[in-house]
Amino acid sequence: MKRLIFALLLGTTPALAQSTAPLDLNAVDPSLLEGFFGTWQVQDADGGKTCDVELTREDAIGGMVIKVAEGCAAAFPVMGNVASWRLYENFEIVFADAARKELIRFYVPDNSYVATPEVDGIVTIIQPNDEISPAP
Repeated sequence: MKRLIFALLLGTTPALAQSTAPLDLNAVDPSLLEGFFGTWQVQDADGGKTCDVELTREDAIGGMVIKVAEGCAAAFPVMGNVASWRLYENFEIVFADAARKELIRFYVPDNSYVATPEVDGIVTIIQPNDEISPAP
């Protein structure tokens, strides 16, 4: 399933393109969305610093509920401000604060998610059990 999602991403996401609209989850095949909900890991460039998050489908102000593991703000201070997440067109993942302001956007320019901007050393987000390697 995860490979299918990444194949979809690779086929639809031009390099460095960023969506401006949240994805209408009701208009997307549910099987394509299943892989987005669950545990992900935010990482620095070498994977030495990490933060586990759970992306849920439950609605929240500014997007959907994100569960950020304890201690994440110590590794990446910006994670202490993350209050919700959104899935955008082109399957970009966006973390937002309580005021709905975008903090970090993860997009796929090639075969892995890349953070833009890189905040507090965050470079990528991966699914821990996925075989796709983190961004260089």
